[in-house]
Amino acid sequence: MTSSDNGPDQPWNQQRLRSSNERLLLERLRTAPASRAQLARETGLSKPTVSSALASLEAAGLVREAGHHTPERGRAAVLYTPDPAAGYALGIDIGRAWLRVALADLDGTVVARTDVRNKARSSAAMADLVVTTAHRLVAGSAVPPADVVHAVVGTPGVYDPEAHRVRYALHLPGWGRAGLFDRMRDELGVPLAVHNDANLAAVGEHAFGVGAGSRLFVYVMIGTGLGMGIVADGRPFTGASGAAGEIGFLPWNGREPDTLEDAVSGDAVVRAARALGMTGPLTAKSVFESARAGQAAAVTAVRQEGERLAHTVAAVAAVLDPELVVLGGGVGHSADLLLQTVGDTLRRLTPLRPKVAASALGEDAVLLGAVATALGTARDVVFAQRT
Repeated sequence: MTSSDNGPDQPWNQQRLRSSNERLLLERLRTAPASRAQLARETGLSKPTVSSALASLEAAGLVREAGHHTPERGRAAVLYTPDPAAGYALGIDIGRAWLRVALADLDGTVVARTDVRNKARSSAAMADLVVTTAHRLVAGSAVPPADVVHAVVGTPGVYDPEAHRVRYALHLPGWGRAGLFDRMRDELGVPLAVHNDANLAAVGEHAFGVGAGSRLFVYVMIGTGLGMGIVADGRPFTGASGAAGEIGFLPWNGREPDTLEDAVSGDAVVRAARALGMTGPLTAKSVFESARAGQAAAVTAVRQEGERLAHTVAAVAAVLDPELVVLGGGVGHSADLLLQTVGDTLRRLTPLRPKVAASALGEDAVLLGAVATALGTARDVVFAQRT
């Protein structure tokens, strides 16, 4: 092949350059509306190049006019912004108690959402519930099903793409059956990616919550189980096989309870409360409510939970050195009752003391992380389809 065969005037290279310019402008416009002149100044592209690229993006339905800017001197300039209705993404959060599904446009605005009780008694019934709920949500919106281009589901455990199954989802019996998510993908009729729920919660907290701007932070999810999501430089860190953050399997002091999950999860709070004399039907939520009301046994149980959480944070700090640790999940909803004890205990345990904060997103962290993750792919898919 001669150099002229692959020179800058070849159609393939010209198309690649046009596509690169269009993508550059589109990503810039996602931050704020802008005029042709402003885009030329900020990107370094020539005004004719910007005008041509905007015309192509507008014809493809990827950008639209968003009003005018009138300077003190000179003519009014047309402002452009991405068209959020160019495509849509689904976020799905599968929990033991609740299934949450959200439909978002390309701006990340949730246009439809539903939360349903998870009453499924088998993995097959759970898969059916996911598919039926998602279809009903889209059908009840004004969005054509063909415009939904990607979906992300958050689930306990670690998805193994080679085995086509979830591993370590101990609290969802049968959830590790091979092919279950393939079936869901086929019945949804939308490309579906599967992610660990704690990882997605960390992504959600980074995109919309207290983790925004943090270079390295972790999200500790305390609920039915115990998990952790890690975000480094704006991206989730999942390890060699996707199991980074499965801290529930860490041993606890070499004695009963056996693992860190046994010591720190919501069930651990209930066991501690019973050992301290509380009776009747108890949940972690009711124990925290009693502690908030000043009931002595509940206060002690919650303090013990805070001390054990501090050991968790100390271990994480020694390995990862995060600048921020976010407490979330079912128990994390009551983090205001834990933060003082966690901080005091950390000061006794270690000189490595990252900031510890409550989740800003509460029960929506996994769902919003799924939406944010799905949007990243959906934007690429829509751009490729329309250009």
